[in-house]
Amino acid sequence: MIKRLLEKTEKFFEKGGKLEVFFPVYDMLVTMAFVSPERTKSGAHIRDYYDIKRLMISVIFAGLPAFFFGIYNTGYQYFVSQGINAGFIDIMIEGAWLVIPILVVAYGVGGFWEVIFAMIRKHEVNEGLLVTGFLIPLIVPPTIPLWQVAVATSFGVIVGKEVFGGTGMNVFNPALVARAFLFFAYPAAISGDSVWVATGSKVVDTFSGATPLAVASLKNTTPVVEALADRGYGFMDMFIGLIPGSIGETSTLLILLGAMFLIVNGVASWRIIVSVFTGGIVMALVLNAFAPTPESMLALPPHYHLVMGGFAFGAVFMATDPVSSSATMAGQYVYGFMIGLLAVLVRVLNPAYPEGMMLAILFMNAFAPLIDNIVVWNNIRRRKQRATE
Repeated sequence: MIKRLLEKTEKFFEKGGKLEVFFPVYDMLVTMAFVSPERTKSGAHIRDYYDIKRLMISVIFAGLPAFFFGIYNTGYQYFVSQGINAGFIDIMIEGAWLVIPILVVAYGVGGFWEVIFAMIRKHEVNEGLLVTGFLIPLIVPPTIPLWQVAVATSFGVIVGKEVFGGTGMNVFNPALVARAFLFFAYPAAISGDSVWVATGSKVVDTFSGATPLAVASLKNTTPVVEALADRGYGFMDMFIGLIPGSIGETSTLLILLGAMFLIVNGVASWRIIVSVFTGGIVMALVLNAFAPTPESMLALPPHYHLVMGGFAFGAVFMATDPVSSSATMAGQYVYGFMIGLLAVLVRVLNPAYPEGMMLAILFMNAFAPLIDNIVVWNNIRRRKQRATE
């Protein structure tokens, strides 16, 4: 029925039709609903139904566990701040009331700009928004004002992607560009202890909205691990994710579940993911060796870094972006290792910014082409040497 309806209305959107200018919108709806009937005629091509839209949707499937957990955790943290022991349904409803509007705004505003640019350039709507619009709500606090989400999404789509030519041409991850814009343009809405939990009209005296990274970066009077445990942030607590933080970044367990899905389906590079974690562990061990006291953040064990903040989420969903990451196999090891190394270095040595993952990925996005270029020319040099021997 849907196919017949689309076929009947196609003439209005084709060249010369009354709605020709809206053909990108029509094409977007058709290709989302049905596999394209077009096939390659010549040349060496892989003939497969798995187009870019299906690839992007795979990323969304991988992120759904973290997304639904983020809804639950948002509602859970709200009721904890009120001192109320609520049931599962009430928690999910409250969380959805806070999270779903952010998702709707991100997709709505991002979709608007995608359609505008597609109509101006007279090409199909780029599929990149499927992932960008999904990831932006997962990397922001649940208290973020919706108008700021709209402005940041506009900045991420236009400046982070469209000015470079659209999906597949961008140098930086658009979702991270949006978050960086929020951090530097509206720091009060995305930093500090009060933004990570929607507390409502009252807050019980025993409640604190500080994230584990914020606690670890304080001048603690007890060893940093004990200071975290005193706030209820043991390793397993952070691994499971019932803690304050960005909507989709708190549960390392479900993020790793999504990583397994992406790796098995060949969507994400396991080399990048493993290298990011390896780089983080190596840098943490180096800093441990220079820790002046057990109370210092430099003494934080390596495995704690992996479950704190956006480290795991960035490693799985941001660093592996196939457009802005390294494409060569050897380059992916270097690219991922440097992200993990820089993320831990920034979060430990920069008290003003105890996260680091966002800046590390954006920094290495800029160097990814250089890394690939070095790898390619080294391969060419070695092949020339073998040919002359």
